[in-house]
Amino acid sequence: MPTGHRATGAAPNGAPDIAALDRNDPLKDRRELFSIPDGVLYLDGNSLGVLPKSVPARLAEAVTKEWGESLIRAWNEHGWIDLPQRVGDRIARIIGAAPGQVTACDSTSINVFKVLAAALALRPDRKVILSDSGNFPTDLYMAQGLRDLLGQGHELKIVAPEQVEAAIGEDVAVVMLTQVDYRSGRLHDMAAITAIAHAAGALTIWDLAHSAGALPVELDAAGADFAVGCGYKYLNGGPGAPAFLYVAQRHLDHVAPPLTGWMGHAAPFAFDLDYRADTGIGRMRVGTPPILSLVALEAALAAFEGVDMAALRAKSISLSELFRAEVERRCPDLELASPRDPQARGSQVSFRFEHGYALMQALIARGVIGDFRAPDVVRFGFTPLYLSHADVMAACDILQEIMETRAWDRPEFHKRAKVT
Repeated sequence: MPTGHRATGAAPNGAPDIAALDRNDPLKDRRELFSIPDGVLYLDGNSLGVLPKSVPARLAEAVTKEWGESLIRAWNEHGWIDLPQRVGDRIARIIGAAPGQVTACDSTSINVFKVLAAALALRPDRKVILSDSGNFPTDLYMAQGLRDLLGQGHELKIVAPEQVEAAIGEDVAVVMLTQVDYRSGRLHDMAAITAIAHAAGALTIWDLAHSAGALPVELDAAGADFAVGCGYKYLNGGPGAPAFLYVAQRHLDHVAPPLTGWMGHAAPFAFDLDYRADTGIGRMRVGTPPILSLVALEAALAAFEGVDMAALRAKSISLSELFRAEVERRCPDLELASPRDPQARGSQVSFRFEHGYALMQALIARGVIGDFRAPDVVRFGFTPLYLSHADVMAACDILQEIMETRAWDRPEFHKRAKVT
């Protein structure tokens, strides 16, 4: 447990035995795989994951031995050229996909562009891209840009999250959603929405940025068509870690990559003057892979080896429910912004507060790190691999004290930084 924070036992209202919950936690040993600074209660793994202890040494090896000694030979001698597929297959196991359907490359935004363009090309007679107001803005921005670039009369239709299913009609080409709402944590039913979309003749794109590594994702079982996600949140790949994309096996021979870079060519080192798409998921790559970033992500993913995703989900719910209940009991001025039903949300809990930004800065100053999302949401993420129930209770102690003393209402906590 971080230095300077006390563990709290069973609360007077009959809260569970915190020590027993942590003692019986099947994932408790995973915490030792991560570097958590003393004095920090980290509730922001849904924005940037903690540094895995395996990463620095692996990066140093890649820099000093592979790059430093092997130089250009490392592409073959150390398998650099295969990293996108190797990392993609490791992510595939976490998101319920068979091998060969996931590649690690580019950023989430670029991957949204690629899969959306590919999906629209598979439905040339339809013009509606359906999304919701809970989608992460970059997905909507990329859809707007692609719509304008194509100039073929496509429409981006945005509805409320609860209206998505009813809005899926025969004019919809693609349903593009983030599985877990980045603000509220609201969880879409992937299987149900995908089935409705398919019944209407539409395709689906799922953004897994806030679900991959945090809860069981079953892309193949749900019948998803395309998916994207990032490597730096629950997957702990480091700031700006490569993203990933998924294309269902049934589409791989038919998708036309919209960005025809040399790494998506069937034979990149033949240096043909005309583009020929690679077979399989390789056709969705574009440029030279960022080797050091992929090396870090690959090392980070080792923390998931042998993890039962059902057990991960159970602990996530236990942590987040404890936090929700304690905050509602202790801090009546905070309004729950997440679904109350833990089965209806991802691995985060959000609250609304008029002075949310200042409150979050006050928490960070005391070592409780979450984040703020405009206009008034304080957001707390729960990463089961390295958080304990004692951490949650200690964070609640500090939050309660800050709220009761109005410690958040200091000038320095109201001054906005560029990153919130």
